[in-house]
Amino acid sequence: MKDTLQTKATEYVENSAGVNTGSKSDIISVLKTEVRDFDVKSGATETGFITRLGDGIARVYGMNSVMYGELVEFETGVRGIVQNLEEKSVGVVLLGDDHGLTEGSSVIRTGKRAGIGVSDELLGRVVDALGAPIDGLGQIKADDYFPIEREAPGVIERKPVSVPLQTGILAIDSMFPIGRGQRELIIGDRQTGKTSIAVDTIINQKGQDVICIYVAIGQKSSTVAQIVNTLKKYGAMDYSVVVAASASDPAPFQYISPYSGTAIAEYFMSKGKDVLIVYDDLSKHAVAYRAMSLLLHRPPGREAYPGDVFYLHSRLLERSSRLDDEHGGGSLTALPIIETLAGDISAYIPTNVISITDGQIFLESELFNSGLRPAVNYGLSVSRVGGAAQTKAMKKASGNLRIDLAQFKEMEIFTQFSSELDQSTTDLLNHGHMLTELLKQPLYNPLPHYEQVILLYAAQHGFFKDIPLKELREHRTDLMNYIRSYGQDIISEIEEKKVLTDDLAERIEKILTAFEE
Repeated sequence: MKDTLQTKATEYVENSAGVNTGSKSDIISVLKTEVRDFDVKSGATETGFITRLGDGIARVYGMNSVMYGELVEFETGVRGIVQNLEEKSVGVVLLGDDHGLTEGSSVIRTGKRAGIGVSDELLGRVVDALGAPIDGLGQIKADDYFPIEREAPGVIERKPVSVPLQTGILAIDSMFPIGRGQRELIIGDRQTGKTSIAVDTIINQKGQDVICIYVAIGQKSSTVAQIVNTLKKYGAMDYSVVVAASASDPAPFQYISPYSGTAIAEYFMSKGKDVLIVYDDLSKHAVAYRAMSLLLHRPPGREAYPGDVFYLHSRLLERSSRLDDEHGGGSLTALPIIETLAGDISAYIPTNVISITDGQIFLESELFNSGLRPAVNYGLSVSRVGGAAQTKAMKKASGNLRIDLAQFKEMEIFTQFSSELDQSTTDLLNHGHMLTELLKQPLYNPLPHYEQVILLYAAQHGFFKDIPLKELREHRTDLMNYIRSYGQDIISEIEEKKVLTDDLAERIEKILTAFEE
């Protein structure tokens, strides 16, 4: 402010000098006027008044310099976010109750973009979309303020995705590996285990130095409480934050919750940490945004959704990246969840998010009902980062797993009506049945990296060939107990070097043979 007044005074003196009409009293009057008008001209305290109010939306007149996405405050203390900038008024969505507000109530600018208070105290807590605690464990002291809408890191600031983020799920880590900084979509009908995959992944990050953020959008409060209890039970809440905008919350809360979650994630990423964020789910997010847009009288786009719903999700997911060392070296990995109707992945929202992400894990109701858990469809699932996000040991152990399963599926359909099969076809079918059984995994039971490598190696080298399918689970449990007792050197070498050398493969073969005998 001081600099501004000095500049004004200097300009005035310079302009007056040539005409010789300037005097001390004139300069003082200019300065007085500038002091009086400074607040008004800066726009920081510009006020307006409500012309229309209803359904959590206020039409405000008089704030000419307000910014899109700015936080404004109503006279009752309730805050709102500016969403529509029109010629004569602005549309504001209320972040709270409109009780006590009427037409003519005053609205004041804050000059701040909508944001969230962040600090390390958020770890282990459940907060709402504005960062306020809802778990009854006391207040959270904010160390910093991060805007919920932020520009994604540029190409120059990023580095390639090459470090794996282990989910602990054998089917995913072996065939559709996820890397730190990647965006992998989990997609499928309701009740196919989408949230379970995300929760398993969070549980598996224990001891991996990864901060996890779970954003619940439009879920029932009881469901969120259940997930929080599961995370506590497995000791995962110590490094996790849950952001909840439940089904009973107004649409604006559901709309901003994934952005608030990402702001918290970016706070930890700015400190050089690896962060995992789960958006559960973006279908409900799109519905909340649609409700808000209709109330704001925005024109609908294709399929009666607002035309910018693609931009809504792309600007959110583009913030996930792996930064280079110059910019802190942190990473943000996103697992967005999308719910389909009757397995239709070609609908509007699913195709949007598929085109934004780096691959998808497609879960199928039919597979789920047939007892395959996780119910991953190996044909439609893909990771576009692929082997770059896999350890060398895992890459070598998994071999042609996906091709083997694809051949098995094709052969199974082809031979279902055949009565006599030749030996090679029988072997292929038996191998396929064994792999399918091996990839079944109970809930909240993520496997460590070494166990995945050993099991895949054993499967691909015929060590489970003669085991009846019903006994396979018990057999693999006994095998791993045996290896933990007599093969600690093998386990530590896999975990340290993450490479499957010929010498190590030979030692694994020896211990597998010893167990068989």
